[in-house]
Amino acid sequence: MKRRFLAIAMTLTMLGSLVGCGANSSQDAQSSSAPETSAASAAATSGETSDDSGEIYMFIASPEYADAINTLIDEYKNVAPNVTINYETTQNDYPTLLKAKINSGETPDIFSSTSGKEIDTYLDYSLDLSDQPLMQTIDDGVAASMASTKNGGGMYGIAIKGNYFGLLYNKDILEKAGVAKVPETMDELKDACTKISDAGYKPFTTGFMEWWVFKHIGQHFTDAAAKEAGMTAGELVSSIQNGNSKMEDYPIMYNNFFDFIDLAIANGDDKPLETDLAGEEQAFATGQAAFMLGQGAWVEADLLKINPDLKFGFAGYPVDDKAEDAQVITGSDQALRINKDSKNLQSVLNFINWWYTSDYGKQWFTDVAGVVPPVKTDAKSDLVVISEGSELVEKKGAGELSIVQSTDSFNQVYGEAIQSYIAGTASREETAATIDKQWAEIDGPNAE
Repeated sequence: MKRRFLAIAMTLTMLGSLVGCGANSSQDAQSSSAPETSAASAAATSGETSDDSGEIYMFIASPEYADAINTLIDEYKNVAPNVTINYETTQNDYPTLLKAKINSGETPDIFSSTSGKEIDTYLDYSLDLSDQPLMQTIDDGVAASMASTKNGGGMYGIAIKGNYFGLLYNKDILEKAGVAKVPETMDELKDACTKISDAGYKPFTTGFMEWWVFKHIGQHFTDAAAKEAGMTAGELVSSIQNGNSKMEDYPIMYNNFFDFIDLAIANGDDKPLETDLAGEEQAFATGQAAFMLGQGAWVEADLLKINPDLKFGFAGYPVDDKAEDAQVITGSDQALRINKDSKNLQSVLNFINWWYTSDYGKQWFTDVAGVVPPVKTDAKSDLVVISEGSELVEKKGAGELSIVQSTDSFNQVYGEAIQSYIAGTASREETAATIDKQWAEIDGPNAE
């Protein structure tokens, strides 16, 4: 869903400024149907060298995968040597920056968004990929969150990755502190915090400088609150978006969530609003903190670079007094979009189809990016988060990926509201009221 650097660009054939492709194309290019697969596309898919040419501007979030994507682009150079891929990535304010590019007529050829609800947000700028070869390789479990609910359906996104969300914990610290089992209830977590503090360690490192950390944490409490209320997480979120309920109506979502944030503040980073992802990774990997919040499989490679001997595990968040509700969450929360008005659309499709159908492209997800592959493959991952996450899903089931029920425009406001609460400029009641109001205005039925 994040290393904090504003822009990383890679131009494969020459140094130069990043140039986005505008949205002023011919009427034919504006058709909702995709171009037919060309000879260049077939060559790219098979891994043969193609005579394809042109420039592709790719602007996506998830800078934690920058190195892996650069490796992917470099490999594609062997397939299409005359194609230049200008790659830019950022995490901070990505939704705002993307909309600014679109409004200025510089819609990227490839861009990203949250899956689920946000698929329809950029529908007017996205190509329906239903008839592309890559759709034959996409895993059925992630495909549903890429489909539009409008215009009779259609696949307007491609899953960047599968994912697992949960709590990372340092096994050595828990053992030294005498914490016999990973906490599964709120009371167990509070008891563990006391033991960890007494042993001379910080219970938490939080990364609360990052707005997106809060959506990752909050969805666990949303899932449990929905379960308690006898509904799905999607139904609960829709109820607030429609103005029919509010956070305070769901005790786990309101009381337990804010209690958890308070616990993390009291037992975490000295300056939580100044601790970004890099600081969080450093604190966890070097054995300063027992629990790492708001993260998942995407941090594992960074942690092991800092400390190759780090022993850690992965678990669900304690959200209430029921151990069974401490579930990890799995699913695909990010989607790639193809600009339907791209001036070099066929080259873009050639690249994307190669990425998701070639032998190298399919192996890239596990072997290079280290993520849950969104494609059908027998490849196995030796990542701790993925292997332990899979075991936990088999044992306890998985929570709903409820963050995809909201747009990232809302999720950013949600995170910023909680940052204000942490800063002490808003009370719990005021923060919840702000979230309720913004949820309805940004993602509700009357949202623009």
